[in-house]
Amino acid sequence: MNHISNPALKILKQDWPGTPIDNNGRFVNHEFPFIPNFKDLLKWKFSAKPQNEEKKADTFRLKTQNDVSFLQHNRDCIIWLGHATFFIRLNGISLLIDPVYYKVPFVNRYAEHVFSLSVFTKLDYLLISHDHQDHCQEKSVKELVKLNPDVSILTGLNMEGLLKSWVPKQKIQTAGWYQQFDLPEGLDIYFMASRHWAKRSANDDNKRLWGGFVFQTNTKSIYCSGDTGYGGHFREANALFPHLDVAIIGVGAFKPEWFMSPNHMSPKDGVRAFHELGAKVMIPMHYGTFDLSDEPVGEPVRILLEMEKKGEINGNLKLLDLGENLMDF
Repeated sequence: MNHISNPALKILKQDWPGTPIDNNGRFVNHEFPFIPNFKDLLKWKFSAKPQNEEKKADTFRLKTQNDVSFLQHNRDCIIWLGHATFFIRLNGISLLIDPVYYKVPFVNRYAEHVFSLSVFTKLDYLLISHDHQDHCQEKSVKELVKLNPDVSILTGLNMEGLLKSWVPKQKIQTAGWYQQFDLPEGLDIYFMASRHWAKRSANDDNKRLWGGFVFQTNTKSIYCSGDTGYGGHFREANALFPHLDVAIIGVGAFKPEWFMSPNHMSPKDGVRAFHELGAKVMIPMHYGTFDLSDEPVGEPVRILLEMEKKGEINGNLKLLDLGENLMDF
C-alpha cells in the first residue's frame, strides 16, 4: 500500500501519511477497503424487493421555497438545492457543492432544482466531492463555468483530468484526505475522508478520490459528509474540528443495507455520525431527489422525525425545504 497527497497543500492531521492507494493506482478506503462488485449489483437488481408496493404508493415529495432573497444580501447562509447540491455563503464567499441540475442516466428524478442555474453568477468556488454522475455532471459544470468564468474548482486527487476535459482553462485544486486547500484569507476549506468509491467508466474504478469537506471561518464551521458509509472518519473529524456548528449528512439511498451500507448511510447511522461529529445542527441530504435505491422516497424523513420525537437526536434536526434560506446557524 502506498500513500499520496498534493505536496503543495498542508496536511491537517498529524502523522497522516497521505491518502492510501494500491499498487494498481486505485484509491482505497483506509478503514473499509471496497471495490465495486458487478455480481453484487446483479444480485441486488434481481433480488426480491420487500418494500416495492410501499415504494410505489409513497406520495412524499420535497417541499420547495422559491426564496431568492439570498441574492439581495451578503449574509452567511446555507441553501439546499436537492440531493447533494448546496449553495453556501460564508464571510461573503459563495460556494456551490456537487451541482447536478439535469437528468442522470438511468435514474428517475423526483425533484427538480427550485432555482435556475442563471441565478448563480457570483460564485467564488465550485466544489465536487467525487466523480459519480449524481454529484459531478458535465453539463452543469460547463454552464456554471460559463456563468462564472473566474470560479475555482476544489475537489479530490486525480479529478483534474476529467474536469479539464470539460473546462480546460479553469483553475482546479485537488486535495488528498485531511488536506487544506490553498485559499485567500476569509475561509478555510479542508478535504475530508469518507467511505465511498469512484467510477465514471468501465475501467476507472477508484482512480479518482472521493471525500467530504469542512468549511471554517473565525465564527462558523460546517461539515459536509459527501457520499459515505458509516466509519471512524466522523470521530476523526470531531478530533480535528471539535466545535462544528452544522453537519450536512447523507441519509438516503440506503436499502438494501447489505449492498448500500459500504457507501451510503441509513438515517440511524446518519444520526450516529452526527453525534460523533459533535455538531449543533444536523442537515440531512441525499434523499428525496433521485430514485437510487429500494427504500420508499419519504422513508428517511419519517425515520428521522420518529427519532426526533423519541428524543434520540442530540442536537437540532433541520429538515430543509428545497430553496429554503437557512441563515441562523
